Amino acid sequence: MQSIIFDYVVFLLLIGLSFAVLIYSKISGPKEQTKADYVFASKGSVSMGAMLLSIARGFLGVKVFLGYPSEFYYRGSGMWETLYGMSLAFPLVLYFFLPVYFNLGITSVYQYLDMRFKSRLVRRLASATYFIRSVLNLGVTVFTPCVALKTVMGLPYWFSIVLITSIAIVFTLLGGLRSAILADAVQSLVMIGCSVVIIVHGFFIAKGPLNVFNVTKERDRLDFFNLDMDPTIRVSTISATLGQLFMSLSMFGCQQNFVQRYFSMDSQKQVEKALWLTIPLMIFLFSLSWIVGMVIFTVYADCDPRALGYISEIDEIVPFYIGDKFFFLPGFMGLVLASLFNSGLSILVSNLNSLSTVAWEDFISQIPIFKNTSEKNQLRCIKIISVISGFIVMGIAFIVAHSSGVIDASQLMTSATSGPLLGVFVLAMFFPSTNWKGAAAGMIASHLITLFVVIGSLSNAKEINYLPVSTDGCTNTTFSSHIEPFFEQQYELYKTGSLNRTYADLGVSSVQSAPGAQSSTTGDILTALYSITYMYYSLMGTFVTVFVGVIVSYVTDPRIGDDTQYHHPLDYTPIP
Repeated sequence: MQSIIFDYVVFLLLIGLSFAVLIYSKISGPKEQTKADYVFASKGSVSMGAMLLSIARGFLGVKVFLGYPSEFYYRGSGMWETLYGMSLAFPLVLYFFLPVYFNLGITSVYQYLDMRFKSRLVRRLASATYFIRSVLNLGVTVFTPCVALKTVMGLPYWFSIVLITSIAIVFTLLGGLRSAILADAVQSLVMIGCSVVIIVHGFFIAKGPLNVFNVTKERDRLDFFNLDMDPTIRVSTISATLGQLFMSLSMFGCQQNFVQRYFSMDSQKQVEKALWLTIPLMIFLFSLSWIVGMVIFTVYADCDPRALGYISEIDEIVPFYIGDKFFFLPGFMGLVLASLFNSGLSILVSNLNSLSTVAWEDFISQIPIFKNTSEKNQLRCIKIISVISGFIVMGIAFIVAHSSGVIDASQLMTSATSGPLLGVFVLAMFFPSTNWKGAAAGMIASHLITLFVVIGSLSNAKEINYLPVSTDGCTNTTFSSHIEPFFEQQYELYKTGSLNRTYADLGVSSVQSAPGAQSSTTGDILTALYSITYMYYSLMGTFVTVFVGVIVSYVTDPRIGDDTQYHHPLDYTPIP
């Protein structure tokens, strides 16, 4: 009981510390006198290290600590290979995207589309796409720590969701981007420390890293270089690389919250240096989470807690493991929970900042009544929009609670919205003869087709395929008695029930299922289309945007072929 109290104390103290850091940052840092100070952070006020950690955390999110270990445990290493596409995206962003709009003097990256196509419609379509994508992904970000809070503390999802979003709204009102970046950096370091402790201790329990590797390999968790071209396989080397490449290009090259961070640095050269250094940092953080999954799986290889009814969702495996194996370290569970809570909080704050900026610049400020608004009132409007956006994210988080895991939810939402956004920037930068009609038509067509496929895929729900797990090695001493206070209901079930119950009795028959693709009916085009893995949605959406954009531009512009009237994207002058 004393250990539980200590965990709660640590949890509350660290959340309080986050408030203290925010207040200190606001008092000690440069004052936010203008909208630009709030949106971008004062030039040079954020260190290179903090920026690197913030960019990495902005992409990986909270799922790096909970989602990826559970993904490995129940589905294997396939999703790890998304690192290939992620790493390939950075050089492309550096050499093709960054030079185009770094020195344009813009507040919203989507102003570039307005300059390129001379069309408010195209700009607003891109901004709306970013807004939708962001609130969907932020819903996942908010929900992820709620899984741990429910698993350990018994807090209902609704309470945790409301608590996180409410605090985030307060944070957003108090501080701008600088505070969020510093919070991201602090939480990243805490997460790294917790992961290292779990891995080192897990190696000791699992009899060394070599045994961890052997067990995971023997149980079919390590499955690299699967070159199967079947597009219906959930994740293969091909789909992981191509799908994540297009998703990453859309995020790092066309998404406001990342470009906003670039603009907060002193120079383009500094941004280039930061992005090159981000690649090894991303690989390190990403791989760390998978090693955590390997360790946890090895420890529970012959006695799966989910099959016994201890946990109900796959994403609960990490907090369960900590409650089971770290009873000897009072406060560690509280540290992990507070870190998850604060991480979700800081990511939400930084993204609310970007969302509100885009909503103001590309929509609200264009309304006649808001034109010629003073700088001070613009800042107030942006903060009000942040509050509204926070409540929208809260609603999305409630929907995410019904998904099949944070990794699936996050990848699906990102992939489905990446294509139209990336496609329109590709049209703007690499197809100088395209016009606003083609760009708008391409984005609309891409959204409609992708939405059609997503709805069809979700309506034809497939059985969730997990890799086999075992309970053959379960004994009365497999799990520590110290987990009882954290998992009281499940623990009572474990003590009074039979260890030899079947998976069907436990209502988790899908655990027995071996991975495999759902075969589509021959000749049924729609079934085949709906069966395509969500990893390819970003590639499909980008292709549709570019293809339709080029065709419509050619049909609607009789001047096509006269190259003298068009300009290279780099020729645009900065906005005064």
